[in-house]
Amino acid sequence: MKRNWGTVLLSTLVVSSMTLTACSSDAPSKEKEGKTPAKDVKSVSVDGFPIVKDPIKLKMFTRIAPTNGPFKDMPVFQDYEKMSNIQVEFIEAPTDGFNEKKNLLFASNELPDVMYRSGLTPLEAIRYGTGGQLIPLEKLIDSYAPNLKKLMDAYPEIRSSMTTPEGHIYALPGIVTVNSARTDKRWMNQTWLKKLNLKEPETTDELYEVLKAFRDKDPNGNGKQDEIPMTARNGLSIVPIMAGSFGLDFQLGYNINLENDKVNIWMGNDRNKELLMYLNKLYSEKLLDPELFAQKEAQYLTKQGTGNTGFFFDQTNNPMLESKVNDQYIGIAPVKGPHGDSLQLAAPVPRDFGAFAITSVNKNPEATMRWIDYFYSDEGSTLLRFGRKGDNYELRDGIPYYTDAFLATGNQSKITPYAGGGAPHLISEKVASYINPPQVQEAQKKLDPFMPKIRYAAPMFDEQTAQQINILRNDIDKYYEEQSTKFIAGALSFDKWGEFQNTLKKMKIDELQKLYQDAYDNLKKQK
Repeated sequence: MKRNWGTVLLSTLVVSSMTLTACSSDAPSKEKEGKTPAKDVKSVSVDGFPIVKDPIKLKMFTRIAPTNGPFKDMPVFQDYEKMSNIQVEFIEAPTDGFNEKKNLLFASNELPDVMYRSGLTPLEAIRYGTGGQLIPLEKLIDSYAPNLKKLMDAYPEIRSSMTTPEGHIYALPGIVTVNSARTDKRWMNQTWLKKLNLKEPETTDELYEVLKAFRDKDPNGNGKQDEIPMTARNGLSIVPIMAGSFGLDFQLGYNINLENDKVNIWMGNDRNKELLMYLNKLYSEKLLDPELFAQKEAQYLTKQGTGNTGFFFDQTNNPMLESKVNDQYIGIAPVKGPHGDSLQLAAPVPRDFGAFAITSVNKNPEATMRWIDYFYSDEGSTLLRFGRKGDNYELRDGIPYYTDAFLATGNQSKITPYAGGGAPHLISEKVASYINPPQVQEAQKKLDPFMPKIRYAAPMFDEQTAQQINILRNDIDKYYEEQSTKFIAGALSFDKWGEFQNTLKKMKIDELQKLYQDAYDNLKKQK
Protein backbone atom coordinates (compact mmCIF):
# COMPACT_ATOMS: atom_id res chain seq x y z
CA MET A 1 0.00 0.00 0.00
CA LYS A 2 1.34 3.42 -0.96
CA ARG A 3 1.67 6.18 1.59
CA ASN A 4 2.00 9.84 0.76
CA TRP A 5 4.66 11.13 3.14
CA GLY A 6 5.27 14.16 1.00
CA THR A 7 2.34 16.18 2.29
CA VAL A 8 2.73 18.73 5.06
CA LEU A 9 2.22 16.89 8.33
CA LEU A 10 -0.65 18.26 10.36
CA SER A 11 -1.27 17.44 14.00
CA THR A 12 -4.62 16.32 15.35
CA LEU A 13 -5.72 18.33 18.36
CA VAL A 14 -7.19 16.64 21.37
CA VAL A 15 -8.99 17.30 24.61
CA SER A 16 -8.33 15.85 28.05
CA SER A 17 -9.59 17.84 31.02
CA MET A 18 -12.35 15.63 32.40
CA THR A 19 -11.83 13.54 35.52
CA LEU A 20 -10.52 10.06 34.79
CA THR A 21 -13.26 7.52 35.39
CA ALA A 22 -12.09 4.66 33.21
CA CYS A 23 -11.68 1.18 34.67
CA SER A 24 -8.35 0.52 36.33
CA SER A 25 -6.05 -1.67 34.28
CA ASP A 26 -3.70 -2.84 37.01
CA ALA A 27 -6.13 -5.33 38.52
CA PRO A 28 -8.65 -7.84 37.23
CA SER A 29 -11.91 -6.35 36.02
CA LYS A 30 -14.61 -6.43 38.68
CA GLU A 31 -17.68 -8.56 38.27
CA LYS A 32 -20.53 -6.42 37.00
CA GLU A 33 -24.09 -6.95 38.12
CA GLY A 34 -25.79 -9.56 35.95
CA LYS A 35 -22.56 -10.25 34.02
CA THR A 36 -20.32 -13.29 33.90
CA PRO A 37 -17.40 -12.97 36.34
CA ALA A 38 -14.06 -11.96 34.85
CA LYS A 39 -11.46 -14.62 34.20
CA ASP A 40 -8.83 -15.11 36.89
CA VAL A 41 -5.78 -13.04 35.90
CA LYS A 42 -3.59 -15.96 36.99
CA SER A 43 -4.98 -17.95 34.08
CA VAL A 44 -3.53 -15.43 31.61
CA SER A 45 -0.09 -16.52 30.46
CA VAL A 46 2.48 -13.73 30.55
CA ASP A 47 4.35 -15.36 27.65
CA GLY A 48 3.98 -18.23 25.20
CA PHE A 49 0.78 -19.84 23.97
CA PRO A 50 -2.04 -20.41 24.58
CA ILE A 51 -2.74 -17.06 26.19
CA VAL A 52 -5.56 -18.50 28.32
CA LYS A 53 -6.27 -22.06 29.45
CA ASP A 54 -10.02 -21.85 29.03
CA PRO A 55 -11.31 -20.38 25.75
CA ILE A 56 -12.69 -16.84 25.84
CA LYS A 57 -14.51 -14.72 23.26
CA LEU A 58 -13.90 -11.10 22.34
CA LYS A 59 -16.03 -8.83 20.21
CA MET A 60 -14.02 -6.40 18.08
CA PHE A 61 -15.43 -3.52 16.07
CA THR A 62 -13.36 -2.97 12.95
CA ARG A 63 -13.18 -1.13 9.66
CA ILE A 64 -13.18 -3.32 6.57
CA ALA A 65 -11.67 -1.89 3.39
CA PRO A 66 -13.18 -2.47 -0.07
CA THR A 67 -10.22 -4.68 -0.97
CA ASN A 68 -10.63 -6.97 2.06
CA GLY A 69 -12.50 -10.20 2.41
CA PRO A 70 -14.33 -11.11 5.66
CA PHE A 71 -11.94 -11.06 8.60
CA LYS A 72 -13.19 -14.45 9.82
CA ASP A 73 -11.85 -16.02 6.60
CA MET A 74 -8.35 -14.57 6.98
CA PRO A 75 -5.73 -17.18 7.92
CA VAL A 76 -4.20 -14.87 10.51
CA PHE A 77 -7.32 -14.87 12.67
CA GLN A 78 -8.18 -18.53 12.06
CA ASP A 79 -4.70 -19.69 13.03
CA TYR A 80 -4.27 -17.24 15.88
CA GLU A 81 -7.49 -18.41 17.50
CA LYS A 82 -5.99 -21.92 17.73
CA MET A 83 -2.71 -20.55 19.10
CA SER A 84 -4.18 -18.17 21.65
CA ASN A 85 -7.42 -19.91 22.74
CA ILE A 86 -9.13 -16.57 22.12
CA GLN A 87 -12.02 -16.47 19.67
CA VAL A 88 -12.71 -13.12 18.03
CA GLU A 89 -16.04 -12.06 16.62
CA PHE A 90 -15.49 -9.13 14.27
CA ILE A 91 -18.20 -6.52 13.86
CA GLU A 92 -17.26 -5.18 10.45
CA ALA A 93 -18.16 -1.75 9.17
CA PRO A 94 -17.17 -0.58 5.66
CA THR A 95 -14.81 2.35 5.24
CA ASP A 96 -17.61 4.51 3.87
CA GLY A 97 -19.69 5.50 6.88
CA PHE A 98 -17.28 3.90 9.35
CA ASN A 99 -16.82 6.99 11.51
CA GLU A 100 -20.57 7.46 11.84
CA LYS A 101 -20.97 3.87 13.06
CA LYS A 102 -18.04 4.27 15.44
CA ASN A 103 -19.51 7.43 16.92
CA LEU A 104 -22.89 5.74 17.33
CA LEU A 105 -21.35 2.91 19.35
CA PHE A 106 -19.95 5.37 21.88
CA ALA A 107 -23.03 7.59 21.89
CA SER A 108 -25.33 4.63 22.58
CA ASN A 109 -22.80 2.95 24.91
CA GLU A 110 -23.31 -0.29 22.98
CA LEU A 111 -19.63 -1.10 23.11
CA PRO A 112 -17.65 -4.09 21.86
CA ASP A 113 -14.71 -5.41 23.87
CA VAL A 114 -12.17 -3.92 21.50
CA MET A 115 -11.84 -1.21 18.89
CA TYR A 116 -9.63 -2.77 16.19
CA ARG A 117 -8.22 -0.93 13.18
CA SER A 118 -10.57 1.74 14.41
CA GLY A 119 -8.76 4.97 13.52
CA LEU A 120 -9.55 6.64 16.83
CA THR A 121 -8.35 10.23 16.77
CA PRO A 122 -6.41 11.62 19.75
CA LEU A 123 -9.53 13.65 20.53
CA GLU A 124 -11.70 10.52 20.60
CA ALA A 125 -9.16 8.54 22.62
CA ILE A 126 -9.00 11.12 25.39
CA ARG A 127 -12.69 11.94 25.28
CA TYR A 128 -13.76 8.30 25.61
CA GLY A 129 -10.89 7.47 27.94
CA THR A 130 -11.57 10.23 30.44
CA GLY A 131 -15.27 9.50 30.03
CA GLY A 132 -14.74 5.90 31.13
CA GLN A 133 -15.55 4.07 27.90
CA LEU A 134 -11.93 3.21 27.09
CA ILE A 135 -9.54 1.95 29.74
CA PRO A 136 -5.97 3.17 30.35
CA LEU A 137 -3.41 0.74 28.97
CA GLU A 138 -0.05 1.79 30.40
CA LYS A 139 0.00 -0.75 33.27
CA LEU A 140 -1.29 -3.51 31.02
CA ILE A 141 1.54 -2.75 28.60
CA ASP A 142 4.10 -3.04 31.40
CA SER A 143 2.78 -6.45 32.50
CA TYR A 144 1.37 -8.09 29.36
CA ALA A 145 2.96 -6.51 26.29
CA PRO A 146 6.70 -7.29 26.18
CA ASN A 147 6.97 -6.81 22.42
CA LEU A 148 5.32 -3.40 22.46
CA LYS A 149 7.25 -2.36 25.56
CA LYS A 150 10.53 -3.26 23.86
CA LEU A 151 9.62 -1.06 20.89
CA MET A 152 8.62 1.80 23.18
CA ASP A 153 11.98 1.59 24.94
CA ALA A 154 13.86 1.56 21.63
CA TYR A 155 11.83 4.39 20.07
CA PRO A 156 10.81 6.95 22.73
CA GLU A 157 8.68 8.82 20.19
CA ILE A 158 6.17 5.95 20.33
CA ARG A 159 5.35 6.60 23.98
CA SER A 160 5.20 10.36 23.55
CA SER A 161 2.81 10.05 20.58
CA MET A 162 0.14 8.19 22.54
CA THR A 163 0.51 9.48 26.11
CA THR A 164 -1.86 12.14 27.41
CA PRO A 165 -0.56 15.10 29.45
CA GLU A 166 -1.83 13.20 32.51
CA GLY A 167 0.30 10.18 31.62
CA HIS A 168 -2.36 7.77 30.32
CA ILE A 169 -2.42 5.67 27.17
CA TYR A 170 -5.88 4.93 25.77
CA ALA A 171 -5.06 3.71 22.25
CA LEU A 172 -2.23 1.96 20.40
CA PRO A 173 -0.80 2.85 16.98
CA GLY A 174 0.73 0.93 14.13
CA ILE A 175 4.53 1.02 14.34
CA VAL A 176 6.88 1.39 11.37
CA THR A 177 10.58 0.75 12.02
CA VAL A 178 11.64 0.08 8.43
CA ASN A 179 12.85 3.40 7.10
CA SER A 180 11.75 2.81 3.52
CA ALA A 181 8.10 2.75 4.61
CA ARG A 182 8.55 6.18 6.20
CA THR A 183 9.96 8.12 3.25
CA ASP A 184 9.29 9.25 -0.27
CA LYS A 185 12.26 8.20 -2.39
CA ARG A 186 13.84 10.71 -4.78
CA TRP A 187 13.56 8.95 -8.13
CA MET A 188 15.71 10.36 -10.94
CA ASN A 189 15.78 9.24 -14.57
CA GLN A 190 19.25 7.69 -14.84
CA THR A 191 18.71 6.90 -18.52
CA TRP A 192 18.46 10.63 -19.20
CA LEU A 193 21.47 11.36 -16.99
CA LYS A 194 23.59 8.90 -18.95
CA LYS A 195 22.38 10.11 -22.34
CA LEU A 196 23.21 13.73 -21.45
CA ASN A 197 26.47 12.77 -19.71
CA LEU A 198 25.31 14.21 -16.39
CA LYS A 199 26.04 13.05 -12.85
CA GLU A 200 23.54 12.78 -10.03
CA PRO A 201 22.98 16.28 -8.64
CA GLU A 202 24.30 16.86 -5.12
CA THR A 203 23.23 20.48 -4.55
CA THR A 204 20.17 22.60 -5.31
CA ASP A 205 22.22 24.46 -7.93
CA GLU A 206 23.24 21.21 -9.62
CA LEU A 207 19.63 20.00 -9.53
CA TYR A 208 18.58 23.20 -11.29
CA GLU A 209 21.12 22.59 -14.06
CA VAL A 210 20.08 18.95 -14.47
CA LEU A 211 16.41 19.91 -14.74
CA LYS A 212 17.26 22.52 -17.39
CA ALA A 213 19.08 19.85 -19.39
CA PHE A 214 16.06 17.55 -19.09
CA ARG A 215 13.87 20.37 -20.40
CA ASP A 216 16.09 21.54 -23.27
CA LYS A 217 18.24 18.65 -24.55
CA ASP A 218 15.60 16.17 -25.71
CA PRO A 219 16.67 13.23 -23.48
CA ASN A 220 13.77 11.08 -24.71
CA GLY A 221 15.01 11.56 -28.27
CA ASN A 222 11.67 12.28 -29.96
CA GLY A 223 12.61 15.74 -31.25
CA LYS A 224 9.95 17.43 -29.08
CA GLN A 225 10.22 19.46 -25.91
CA ASP A 226 7.65 17.29 -24.12
CA GLU A 227 9.71 15.99 -21.19
CA ILE A 228 8.54 16.68 -17.63
CA PRO A 229 11.72 17.67 -15.77
CA MET A 230 10.25 17.40 -12.25
CA THR A 231 6.85 16.66 -10.73
CA ALA A 232 5.31 15.96 -7.34
CA ARG A 233 1.97 15.28 -5.75
CA ASN A 234 -0.43 18.15 -6.04
CA GLY A 235 -0.47 21.34 -4.02
CA LEU A 236 2.16 22.12 -1.41
CA SER A 237 3.49 18.55 -1.20
CA ILE A 238 6.64 19.90 -2.82
CA VAL A 239 7.38 22.07 0.24
CA PRO A 240 8.18 19.26 2.73
CA ILE A 241 9.89 17.27 -0.03
CA MET A 242 12.42 20.07 -0.63
CA ALA A 243 12.36 21.70 2.83
CA GLY A 244 15.25 19.67 4.22
CA SER A 245 17.63 21.21 1.68
CA PHE A 246 16.94 24.53 3.36
CA GLY A 247 17.31 23.24 6.93
CA LEU A 248 13.57 23.01 7.60
CA ASP A 249 12.14 20.09 9.57
CA PHE A 250 8.65 18.78 10.41
CA GLN A 251 8.71 17.87 14.08
CA LEU A 252 5.66 17.45 16.32
CA GLY A 253 3.49 17.02 13.22
CA TYR A 254 3.92 20.63 12.15
CA ASN A 255 6.26 23.13 10.44
CA ILE A 256 8.70 22.96 13.34
CA ASN A 257 12.45 22.81 13.86
CA LEU A 258 13.75 21.63 17.23
CA GLU A 259 16.95 23.48 18.04
CA ASN A 260 18.54 22.81 21.46
CA ASP A 261 15.10 21.78 22.77
CA LYS A 262 13.57 25.01 21.50
CA VAL A 263 10.54 24.92 19.21
CA ASN A 264 10.84 27.12 16.12
CA ILE A 265 7.85 27.42 13.80
CA TRP A 266 9.64 28.37 10.59
CA MET A 267 6.79 29.49 8.31
CA GLY A 268 7.81 33.16 8.37
CA ASN A 269 11.57 32.86 8.57
CA ASP A 270 14.22 33.55 5.92
CA ARG A 271 14.98 29.86 5.27
CA ASN A 272 11.38 29.32 4.21
CA LYS A 273 11.61 32.37 1.96
CA GLU A 274 14.69 30.87 0.28
CA LEU A 275 12.84 27.57 -0.22
CA LEU A 276 9.80 29.23 -1.79
CA MET A 277 12.00 31.40 -4.01
CA TYR A 278 13.82 28.31 -5.27
CA LEU A 279 10.54 26.53 -6.01
CA ASN A 280 9.24 29.65 -7.74
CA LYS A 281 12.33 29.64 -9.98
CA LEU A 282 11.72 26.01 -10.94
CA TYR A 283 8.02 26.59 -11.52
CA SER A 284 8.42 29.81 -13.52
CA GLU A 285 10.98 28.17 -15.84
CA LYS A 286 8.77 25.11 -16.38
CA LEU A 287 11.24 22.85 -14.62
CA LEU A 288 8.59 22.03 -12.02
CA ASP A 289 5.39 20.52 -13.41
CA PRO A 290 2.93 23.28 -14.50
CA GLU A 291 0.11 20.93 -13.44
CA LEU A 292 1.43 20.70 -9.87
CA PHE A 293 -1.46 22.63 -8.33
CA ALA A 294 -4.17 20.97 -10.40
CA GLN A 295 -3.31 17.30 -10.98
CA LYS A 296 -5.01 14.42 -9.20
CA GLU A 297 -3.25 11.45 -7.63
CA ALA A 298 -4.08 9.20 -10.61
CA GLN A 299 -2.45 11.67 -13.00
CA TYR A 300 0.66 11.83 -10.84
CA LEU A 301 1.00 8.04 -10.71
CA THR A 302 0.53 7.85 -14.48
CA LYS A 303 3.42 10.28 -14.96
CA GLN A 304 5.64 7.98 -12.88
CA GLY A 305 4.94 5.12 -15.26
CA THR A 306 5.50 6.92 -18.57
CA GLY A 307 9.28 7.08 -18.36
CA ASN A 308 8.97 10.66 -19.58
CA THR A 309 9.53 12.26 -16.17
CA GLY A 310 12.98 13.29 -14.98
CA PHE A 311 12.55 13.58 -11.22
CA PHE A 312 9.70 12.67 -8.85
CA PHE A 313 8.97 11.32 -5.37
CA ASP A 314 7.23 8.20 -4.06
CA GLN A 315 7.57 5.61 -1.31
CA THR A 316 7.69 2.62 -3.68
CA ASN A 317 8.48 1.79 -7.28
CA ASN A 318 5.06 0.26 -8.03
CA PRO A 319 3.96 2.53 -10.93
CA MET A 320 7.35 2.12 -12.59
CA LEU A 321 7.26 -1.66 -12.18
CA GLU A 322 3.76 -1.91 -13.60
CA SER A 323 4.83 0.03 -16.69
CA LYS A 324 8.22 -1.73 -16.89
CA VAL A 325 10.19 1.53 -16.80
CA ASN A 326 11.74 0.95 -13.36
CA ASP A 327 15.21 0.32 -14.84
CA GLN A 328 15.20 3.93 -16.04
CA TYR A 329 15.22 5.25 -12.47
CA ILE A 330 17.61 5.42 -9.55
CA GLY A 331 17.17 6.85 -6.08
CA ILE A 332 19.33 9.87 -5.23
CA ALA A 333 20.29 11.53 -1.94
CA PRO A 334 18.70 14.78 -0.73
CA VAL A 335 20.47 17.68 -2.42
CA LYS A 336 22.37 20.17 -0.29
CA GLY A 337 20.92 23.64 -0.09
CA PRO A 338 22.64 27.05 0.07
CA HIS A 339 23.61 26.54 3.74
CA GLY A 340 24.77 22.92 3.36
CA ASP A 341 21.57 21.32 4.66
CA SER A 342 20.24 18.04 3.27
CA LEU A 343 17.69 16.70 5.77
CA GLN A 344 15.36 13.92 4.62
CA LEU A 345 11.67 14.14 5.48
CA ALA A 346 10.42 10.99 7.24
CA ALA A 347 7.12 10.03 8.81
CA PRO A 348 7.24 9.17 12.54
CA VAL A 349 7.80 5.58 13.72
CA PRO A 350 4.35 5.52 15.37
CA ARG A 351 1.72 5.53 12.63
CA ASP A 352 -2.05 5.07 12.39
CA PHE A 353 -2.89 6.50 15.81
CA GLY A 354 -5.84 4.87 17.55
CA ALA A 355 -5.57 1.53 15.77
CA PHE A 356 -6.42 -0.49 18.91
CA ALA A 357 -8.24 0.26 22.17
CA ILE A 358 -9.87 -1.75 24.94
CA THR A 359 -13.29 -0.70 26.17
CA SER A 360 -14.61 -0.70 29.71
CA VAL A 361 -17.00 -3.62 29.03
CA ASN A 362 -14.08 -5.95 28.32
CA LYS A 363 -13.86 -8.57 31.11
CA ASN A 364 -10.47 -9.82 29.96
CA PRO A 365 -8.21 -6.80 29.43
CA GLU A 366 -5.07 -8.70 30.41
CA ALA A 367 -5.66 -11.46 27.85
CA THR A 368 -6.65 -8.84 25.29
CA MET A 369 -3.36 -7.01 25.73
CA ARG A 370 -1.46 -10.26 25.30
CA TRP A 371 -3.54 -10.93 22.16
CA ILE A 372 -2.55 -7.68 20.44
CA ASP A 373 1.06 -7.70 21.66
CA TYR A 374 1.88 -10.69 19.42
CA PHE A 375 1.38 -8.49 16.35
CA TYR A 376 4.11 -6.12 17.55
CA SER A 377 6.63 -8.93 16.95
CA ASP A 378 8.13 -9.98 13.62
CA GLU A 379 6.55 -13.42 13.99
CA GLY A 380 3.07 -12.05 14.64
CA SER A 381 3.39 -9.42 11.94
CA THR A 382 4.43 -12.09 9.43
CA LEU A 383 1.27 -14.06 10.20
CA LEU A 384 -0.87 -10.91 9.89
CA ARG A 385 0.67 -9.67 6.65
CA PHE A 386 1.57 -12.88 4.83
CA GLY A 387 -0.82 -15.58 6.04
CA ARG A 388 0.27 -19.23 6.02
CA LYS A 389 3.71 -20.45 5.15
CA GLY A 390 3.55 -22.59 2.03
CA ASP A 391 0.02 -21.60 1.10
CA ASN A 392 0.69 -17.87 0.92
CA TYR A 393 4.39 -17.21 1.46
CA GLU A 394 7.85 -18.70 1.56
CA LEU A 395 10.99 -17.70 3.43
CA ARG A 396 14.08 -16.50 1.57
CA ASP A 397 17.03 -15.79 3.84
CA GLY A 398 14.59 -15.59 6.72
CA ILE A 399 12.39 -12.96 5.03
CA PRO A 400 8.78 -13.81 4.03
CA TYR A 401 7.80 -13.35 0.38
CA TYR A 402 4.47 -14.14 -1.24
CA THR A 403 4.80 -17.24 -3.41
CA ASP A 404 4.49 -16.77 -7.16
CA ALA A 405 1.45 -19.04 -7.16
CA PHE A 406 -0.30 -16.94 -4.52
CA LEU A 407 0.64 -13.67 -6.22
CA ALA A 408 -0.95 -15.03 -9.40
CA THR A 409 -4.30 -15.36 -7.60
CA GLY A 410 -4.40 -11.62 -6.86
CA ASN A 411 -5.84 -12.37 -3.41
CA GLN A 412 -3.20 -10.68 -1.25
CA SER A 413 -5.65 -8.11 0.11
CA LYS A 414 -8.15 -10.83 1.02
CA ILE A 415 -5.90 -12.54 3.56
CA THR A 416 -4.67 -9.59 5.62
CA PRO A 417 -6.20 -6.63 7.45
CA TYR A 418 -3.04 -4.70 6.53
CA ALA A 419 -4.48 -4.11 3.05
CA GLY A 420 -6.40 -0.86 3.31
CA GLY A 421 -4.17 0.45 6.10
CA GLY A 422 -4.60 1.15 9.78
CA ALA A 423 -3.94 -2.31 11.28
CA PRO A 424 -2.21 -2.32 14.69
CA HIS A 425 1.07 -4.17 14.10
CA LEU A 426 4.79 -3.82 13.48
CA ILE A 427 6.23 -3.07 10.04
CA SER A 428 9.93 -3.93 10.25
CA GLU A 429 12.54 -4.84 7.67
CA LYS A 430 11.75 -8.50 8.27
CA VAL A 431 8.13 -8.21 7.13
CA ALA A 432 8.33 -5.51 4.44
CA SER A 433 9.43 -7.45 1.35
CA TYR A 434 6.28 -6.55 -0.58
CA ILE A 435 6.77 -2.80 -0.11
CA ASN A 436 10.57 -2.88 0.15
CA PRO A 437 11.94 -4.62 -2.97
CA PRO A 438 15.66 -4.32 -3.87
CA GLN A 439 15.28 -1.15 -5.96
CA VAL A 440 13.48 0.59 -3.08
CA GLN A 441 16.09 -0.64 -0.61
CA GLU A 442 18.88 0.82 -2.75
CA ALA A 443 17.05 4.13 -3.00
CA GLN A 444 16.55 4.20 0.77
CA LYS A 445 20.27 3.68 1.39
CA LYS A 446 20.83 7.06 -0.26
CA LEU A 447 18.44 8.65 2.26
CA ASP A 448 19.46 6.88 5.48
CA PRO A 449 22.41 9.17 6.35
CA PHE A 450 20.09 12.19 6.20
CA MET A 451 17.21 10.82 8.32
CA PRO A 452 16.39 12.55 11.62
CA LYS A 453 17.37 10.62 14.74
CA ILE A 454 13.89 11.14 16.17
CA ARG A 455 10.78 12.29 14.35
CA TYR A 456 8.27 13.35 16.99
CA ALA A 457 4.64 12.78 16.05
CA ALA A 458 1.94 15.30 16.91
CA PRO A 459 1.63 15.61 20.69
CA MET A 460 -1.59 15.18 22.64
CA PHE A 461 -2.96 18.41 24.09
CA ASP A 462 -5.27 19.14 26.99
CA GLU A 463 -8.67 20.67 26.30
CA GLN A 464 -7.79 24.32 26.84
CA THR A 465 -4.63 24.08 24.70
CA ALA A 466 -6.49 22.20 21.98
CA GLN A 467 -9.08 24.97 21.77
CA GLN A 468 -6.39 27.65 21.54
CA ILE A 469 -4.43 25.78 18.88
CA ASN A 470 -7.51 25.03 16.82
CA ILE A 471 -8.42 28.71 16.70
CA LEU A 472 -4.88 29.84 15.88
CA ARG A 473 -4.13 27.19 13.28
CA ASN A 474 -7.42 27.51 11.43
CA ASP A 475 -6.33 30.98 10.33
CA ILE A 476 -2.55 30.50 10.17
CA ASP A 477 -2.57 27.26 8.17
CA LYS A 478 -5.07 28.52 5.63
CA TYR A 479 -3.14 31.77 5.17
CA TYR A 480 0.21 29.98 4.87
CA GLU A 481 -1.10 27.53 2.27
CA GLU A 482 -2.73 30.26 0.18
CA GLN A 483 0.23 32.62 0.24
CA SER A 484 2.88 29.93 -0.28
CA THR A 485 1.00 28.65 -3.33
CA LYS A 486 0.96 32.19 -4.71
CA PHE A 487 4.67 32.70 -4.01
CA ILE A 488 5.58 29.48 -5.84
CA ALA A 489 3.24 30.12 -8.77
CA GLY A 490 4.45 33.71 -9.16
CA ALA A 491 1.08 35.24 -8.33
CA LEU A 492 2.59 37.05 -5.33
CA SER A 493 5.86 38.98 -5.41
CA PHE A 494 8.51 38.28 -2.78
CA ASP A 495 8.51 42.03 -2.22
CA LYS A 496 5.48 41.20 -0.08
CA TRP A 497 7.46 38.91 2.24
CA GLY A 498 7.60 41.48 5.05
CA GLU A 499 3.84 41.88 4.83
CA PHE A 500 3.50 38.09 4.93
CA GLN A 501 5.63 37.92 8.09
CA ASN A 502 3.68 40.72 9.77
CA THR A 503 0.36 39.03 9.02
CA LEU A 504 1.60 35.77 10.60
CA LYS A 505 2.58 37.75 13.70
CA LYS A 506 -0.84 39.40 13.82
CA MET A 507 -2.34 35.90 13.62
CA LYS A 508 -0.32 35.15 16.79
CA ILE A 509 2.16 32.66 15.39
CA ASP A 510 4.41 33.40 18.39
CA GLU A 511 1.61 32.31 20.72
CA LEU A 512 1.18 29.12 18.69
CA GLN A 513 4.91 28.46 18.98
CA LYS A 514 4.76 28.80 22.76
CA LEU A 515 1.93 26.26 22.98
CA TYR A 516 3.99 23.75 21.01
CA GLN A 517 6.99 24.54 23.20
CA ASP A 518 4.97 23.73 26.31
CA ALA A 519 3.81 20.46 24.75
CA TYR A 520 7.37 19.52 23.83
CA ASP A 521 8.62 20.36 27.33
CA ASN A 522 5.92 18.07 28.71
CA LEU A 523 7.06 15.25 26.41
CA LYS A 524 10.61 15.61 27.68
CA LYS A 525 9.41 15.32 31.27
CA GLN A 526 7.58 12.06 30.52
CA LYS A 527 10.77 10.28 29.45
